[in-house]
Amino acid sequence: MHMPRRIIQLFVGLFLYGAGCALTVEAGLGVDPWTVFAQGISIHTGVGIGWVTNILGFFVLLLWIPLRQKPGIGTIANILLVGTSMQLVLDAVPPISGLWAQLGVLLGGIALVAIASGLYIGARFGPGPRDGLMTGMNSRLGWPIWLCRALVELTVLAAGWLLGGTVGIGTLLFALLIGPLVHVALSLLDTRRPVVADAAERADTPEATPRDA
Repeated sequence: MHMPRRIIQLFVGLFLYGAGCALTVEAGLGVDPWTVFAQGISIHTGVGIGWVTNILGFFVLLLWIPLRQKPGIGTIANILLVGTSMQLVLDAVPPISGLWAQLGVLLGGIALVAIASGLYIGARFGPGPRDGLMTGMNSRLGWPIWLCRALVELTVLAAGWLLGGTVGIGTLLFALLIGPLVHVALSLLDTRRPVVADAAERADTPEATPRDA
């Protein structure tokens, strides 16, 4: 019953995720660790940041093999769509100038990433390649999720910065805001919630209770 909604939610979420990341790049005030890394590689290769993001997603997926992780439909769609959407938006949006305009675009991009995360995670078709890497490390190595995430993201952030990626106030704001915002978005967009709510409502109705013999 909810399959069409889940599929639409997955693809819309992934497209918006890439668009949100593109806006944070356009703001020029600093981006999330993985985009810093993609940006650094883009500077040295001349390949667009979005296309680099797709390529990185593929190579991260290869790291799932020793971790014995299995990709879902959402994992593959993530690799194909996020970077593509990101590149399309980067090519379409003109340069942003002025600190207040940059800050507004940055915050808008972070908010869009959060909403998009709620959509595609809430669709429940499998984690993205980067999230799966962290959960795979957790299950295979026994390290806590927060440590896996910190190690991975600090590593790619440092590498991206050394390659010339943009680290700044936007990087800090992304780190501080994205968790709480995704939590709110996911609580509203998780596709399991309507099913649970409907079941609870049916259980409370007189028709759902056993009749006396």
